[in-house]
Amino acid sequence: MQFWKKLSQKERQERIQKALNENVNFAHDASLGYPASKLDGKVFNSDAPFLKDAPTLQTYVANPNHIGCHTLGTSEKAFKGTQEMEREVLNVLAVDIFKVQPDSFDGYIAPGGTEANIQAIWMYRNYFMYNLNAKPAEIVIIASEDTHYSIPKAANLLMLDWLKIPVDFKTRVIDAFSLENIIINAKEGGKKYFIVVSNMGTTMFGAVDNPDDYIQILEKQHLTYKLHIDGAYGGFVYPFSNKNCDINFENPKISSITIDAHKMLQAPYGTGVFICRKGLIENVLTKEAEYVEGMDLTLCGSRSGANAIAVWMILFTYGPFGWCEKIRVLQMRTEWLCEQLDDLNLPYFREPYMNIVTIPSEHITKALEEKYDLVPQKHGNGNQWYKIVIMDHVEVDHLSTFITDLKATIHAKKGITTKVQSITETTF
Repeated sequence: MQFWKKLSQKERQERIQKALNENVNFAHDASLGYPASKLDGKVFNSDAPFLKDAPTLQTYVANPNHIGCHTLGTSEKAFKGTQEMEREVLNVLAVDIFKVQPDSFDGYIAPGGTEANIQAIWMYRNYFMYNLNAKPAEIVIIASEDTHYSIPKAANLLMLDWLKIPVDFKTRVIDAFSLENIIINAKEGGKKYFIVVSNMGTTMFGAVDNPDDYIQILEKQHLTYKLHIDGAYGGFVYPFSNKNCDINFENPKISSITIDAHKMLQAPYGTGVFICRKGLIENVLTKEAEYVEGMDLTLCGSRSGANAIAVWMILFTYGPFGWCEKIRVLQMRTEWLCEQLDDLNLPYFREPYMNIVTIPSEHITKALEEKYDLVPQKHGNGNQWYKIVIMDHVEVDHLSTFITDLKATIHAKKGITTKVQSITETTF
């Protein structure tokens, strides 16, 4: 690891304090031109004694604005201290985890994975339009049916078509035959430029797409494309649980990645991350933001620098080895649950390196759903699955209690079936 290491509490506090000292201090500095300030002092007391030992909360009170993209050009000098810490976070994620070469990427801490995914699609749409003279009607988004709803949201906002690729019901693997037919039909219908979204951990199943499924067919058809990895859920799990993970920037076909820090990393909502290769993010420059020092290259514009500091705190509290250990514990708990389901001969889906277990809905009663806050694939009619996500707070004791209750419902169903069969045999 080039940038990621474990720091002591004292080292973390000193680093954040140094950054805050380099930022504008609205409590003391005569800063007349910024439409911003620290959090309201009548409500948020910046002199509260507990803040001395809570550097992340100090940052929230100081309220730095990280408008812009701090990996490219200049940025608002009033917040240069915490901007540098955001760059430290991006180096860990882009270089150490996702294997891009130093100084060969751009990115920012976004207000959630939805925006980060939209940022990618917006960037590629503009790239095709500005560099290849593409017409919007010639550009299409392609992603699996399990893809996060931020993708159809992006399609709607950017007025692009979205081609939904079927997956196998049991394995959640992309149907390669359907994929090729859909791409050929799109090509024949005038689509020339493809924005591909490949999943690293789908929201419902934790399924991981193979980017090569898309690459091989698109190149076979001699089509132009850009490949985005939606790792909003799996980005902080899959690269650590799967030692052979090759879904990263070492693959020259991958141009951008989204990760969410407010899921597995347990950062505050909303904290997503967008990372792309150099030479792409300029396609979403808002030239009209002339009063902003540097360039506004993000969808959101103004954004909280405190969220970047929260991510920094988590990463440098654990370090790479501490984080790997945490993921292994979650994997062990997930495997324990799967073993219990196997003993019950109950079907389920689990991507081997992820911490989501999805059970067909016919095996889950309404009482189980409500007691354990299980999340359905669809609310209302048509639900086929319920998912269990093994997060940090989900311990084996919780899972054991769930299995006990699940067994009781299975036994009850067997009892009803046996009784019905007995009555039927007696009657006829």
